[in-house]
Amino acid sequence: MASIAELDVLERPPRADLEAIAELAAKVCVTPMATINIITDDAQHQVAAYGFPAAICRREDSMCAQVLDADTPIVVTDASLDERFRHNPFVTGVLGSVRFYASHKLTTRDGVDIGTLCVFDDRPRELDDAQTEALGTLAARIVDVLELSLRSRQLAESNQRLQTFAGRVSHDLKTPLTSLSMSLEMVREQLSDGADPAVLEGLLERALRGSARMAAMIDDVLAFATLGGGLQTEEVALDDVLDEAVADLDGRLRGVEVERGPLPAVQADAVQLRAVLQNLLDNAAKYRHPDRPARVVVSAARSAVGWRVSVADNGPGIPEAERGRVFESRVRLDRDADRAGGSGIGLDTARRVVQAHGGAIGISETPGGGATVWFDLPD
Repeated sequence: MASIAELDVLERPPRADLEAIAELAAKVCVTPMATINIITDDAQHQVAAYGFPAAICRREDSMCAQVLDADTPIVVTDASLDERFRHNPFVTGVLGSVRFYASHKLTTRDGVDIGTLCVFDDRPRELDDAQTEALGTLAARIVDVLELSLRSRQLAESNQRLQTFAGRVSHDLKTPLTSLSMSLEMVREQLSDGADPAVLEGLLERALRGSARMAAMIDDVLAFATLGGGLQTEEVALDDVLDEAVADLDGRLRGVEVERGPLPAVQADAVQLRAVLQNLLDNAAKYRHPDRPARVVVSAARSAVGWRVSVADNGPGIPEAERGRVFESRVRLDRDADRAGGSGIGLDTARRVVQAHGGAIGISETPGGGATVWFDLPD
C-alpha cells in the first residue's frame, strides 16, 4: 500500500463517493453524524463527513487517534462516562459535546491502520450487532475505494509513460535507421554505376555498423522502459560514443562544422549516452542561424561532481526564460521544428537519461551567440 499522501485525499475537497459512504454509515447506525478520518502523525483529517462540515484537528485532540492502536469496532454509549474520552475536548464542550461514539479502523490490505470510520451523537445510544457489523463492512469498502482510486491513477500514469516511451523509441531509432537507409541507397547507386569494391566494402561496413547500433538501441531502450532500471554502465570512451553519434547523423550534419575538445572516459551506459549526444547534435543541426555557417563544439571539463560535457552551437539560441521548459516532454519553441521532423521529446529524453545516471542537465548561452547544452556525469 502506498503512503497516505499518495491516496490524494488530504488536500482535495471531500469526494462524493466517500461522503455517500459516511451518510450510509450514519443512516445504518441511526446517528445524526458520521465521518471518515485519515490520521497522520500530527493531525486528524476528516476527508468526508455527514451532518456537519469536515475539518482538521490536532492528533492529540482526536478521539479516534486515541484508539487507533486498539481492536475495533469500538462502541461507547456515553463518552462522558468513559475513562478514555471523558476529558477529550470533543466530549467536554471545548470542541464538541459527543456522547455516543462508535468507530472502526480503516486498515489497508498490507495491515496498515490509516484512519477510522466513526459515527456519533450528542446524546447516549447503543448499536445492535447488525449495525456494528455493518460499520466494519463499510470501513472495508472505504479502503477498497481508496486503493482502487490509487490503482486507477497509477494505471493512467503508466499509460502516459508508455505513450512517451513509444514516442521516444520512434524518435531514437530514426537516426540509425536513416544512416542505414542512406548507406544502402548508396550501395544501390554504386552497383548500377559499376561498383568499386573498396567503396562498396566501406558502404556495407557502415550499413552493418548502423544496423548493429540500431539493434543495440532496441534492446537497451526496452530494458530502459522504466528509466533508471535498465542502465548498463561500464567505462565508456566519449570519443567513441561521439564518433558513432556523428556517423549516425551524417546526413543531418551536412554543412555543420563539428569540432571536439579532449573527451574523457566515463562510467555510463554507452547506448543511452549516444542517444543524448545524438539528440543534442541533431538539435544543433536543426536550429541553425540564418546568417552564419553552422558550427558545433563538443567538449568536456572537470566539475565538482565528475565531468561536465558541453555541446555548444552558434544557432539562434534559447531565451533564458525558456531554458527549463524545453526539457519538458513534447515542448517545441520553434514551429519550424515540424518541418524538420521534430517531435519535442529529444531534450526530455536527454534529461531523463542524464538524471538516471545521477547527473544534471541545463542550458547556457554560447559566447558570441547560440545555445550550449551541458550535462554532468558523476564519477
